[in-house]
Amino acid sequence: MTAADLKSAFFSEKKNGGLTMSEEELRAADAFCEDYKAFLDAAKTEREAVTELLRVAEEKGFVPFEPGKKYVAGDKVYLNNRGKALILAVIGKAPLSEGINLTASHIDAPRIDLKQVPLYEDCGLALFKTHYYGGIKKYQWAAMPLALHGVIVKADMTTVTVTIGEDESDPVFCITDLLPHLAADQMKRPAGDVIKGEELNLLIGSRPFRDDEASEKVKLNIASILFEKYGITHDDFLSAELEIVPAFKAKDVGLDRSMVGAYGQDDRVCAYTSARAVLDLTEAPEKTMLAMMADKEEIGSCGATGMKGAFFKYFVDDLAAPYGLKGHTVLSASKCLSADVSAAVDPTFADVHERMNAPFVGCGTTIMKFTGSRGKGGSNDASAELMAYVRKMLGEGNVLWQTAELGKVDQGGGGTVASYIAELDVDTVDIGVPVLSMHAPFEVTSKIDIYATYKAFTVFNK
Repeated sequence: MTAADLKSAFFSEKKNGGLTMSEEELRAADAFCEDYKAFLDAAKTEREAVTELLRVAEEKGFVPFEPGKKYVAGDKVYLNNRGKALILAVIGKAPLSEGINLTASHIDAPRIDLKQVPLYEDCGLALFKTHYYGGIKKYQWAAMPLALHGVIVKADMTTVTVTIGEDESDPVFCITDLLPHLAADQMKRPAGDVIKGEELNLLIGSRPFRDDEASEKVKLNIASILFEKYGITHDDFLSAELEIVPAFKAKDVGLDRSMVGAYGQDDRVCAYTSARAVLDLTEAPEKTMLAMMADKEEIGSCGATGMKGAFFKYFVDDLAAPYGLKGHTVLSASKCLSADVSAAVDPTFADVHERMNAPFVGCGTTIMKFTGSRGKGGSNDASAELMAYVRKMLGEGNVLWQTAELGKVDQGGGGTVASYIAELDVDTVDIGVPVLSMHAPFEVTSKIDIYATYKAFTVFNK
């Protein structure tokens, strides 16, 4: 072999899609991301993500799944789990005994929730008490415009949907911070306590109720507004899910408009790309295709709508039963792409990565053989056979891809839903979009990487 042959065979380097993709494909990536940004704006909570994906699914001919029914190739069904998790399926030509091809993502994102008893008044201001959800840097959420989204289920079981702060005519809210002039003691705190959890109080009003005899007049005025606008009382907060999210919309980032900046891209970028790959199917695939979007990943995948819950397993059981199959028979023959993001190398903080095994912005979708922390603790750690299958699939599909690892060994770590699916005897590997500023209120992704991830899921479906 010549030196050039040896270099080609043994030295791989990450290639930016801006240099390797055709102009036509770059335009396709930009167009795809216009739809993606619209989805992000419409889906700032897990409930909204389900609603938006279902809207598109029903337009594409998907119908509610009926347990006990035999489906034929090309049939399109969905399972809506409590409005907070979703399964989309297109029935394939091959028998279910040959397994399914599954993509699994999550649609919850780090945020701030209202407490069940939130409203109070202090110093002539009305505020909401909060409890943050998922892994956030708390100081990032102060002094920025915030919106309030969610549902309130009243005692008579009627549901009130709340969205305040998104329309141009809406008010917004904020969490206040201390001015630098008086922050000497605050700035001595560890970074995790610059803003403490109990200091994430949402400012919601300052004008008093016009009644000289009333106490807590500002709080009373807010209560009056809530009752007039939504018909809710203080106790209705006990049965509410109200989430505080950034009030801004998804935007192009960079003079070249090459990136998307928005809230909630972990993991709605993979939820959207994997769902679109199923929604865009125009003919029956060879194997039955499932796109699953779960809830609660950011707090451990727990609960009835999380990946540790039984809804996915029950769905496969019900899908298989009319054909005389057990669900575990189908799962054992299946493959899963755990659709979740990776941590892109940030040149400002590059020392947390080991560059040869780290993902770079613009170099394609990422494959993570394992996640976990320290000695791969809590990781799925995909098999060599599955890694070879994915390499072959992406190569034949002309998909731009790269490998990824979540930081240097012993630097930190994290996980995805992969291990919970693998524990159902499904061969599983993580694949997804590299993200800058992950878990921040404004995350950044590359349009090239988003489109490459969509292509990867599309190739998997075929």
